[in-house]
Amino acid sequence: MLLAHPVILRNLVARYEALVVLQAENGSSDARREKEDVAYMLCVATGTGDVDTALVAAVHGLPGARTADDSVLSG
Repeated sequence: MLLAHPVILRNLVARYEALVVLQAENGSSDARREKEDVAYMLCVATGTGDVDTALVAAVHGLPGARTADDSVLSG
């Protein structure tokens, strides 16, 4: 499996988080649409199927990590 560069993942996570705030503040359809696009890119970049799992995988650098996966637990 190809893995996204860590810098790309960090940028996608930061962009997604900023869009969550922006959408919460003004509720624009543009922000919602862009947030959905970034969520999709995160899923593709991490090999996951939903944005919450993609965020965990991106933050921890784990390709295809699942929320029930014990590899995201700290020691």
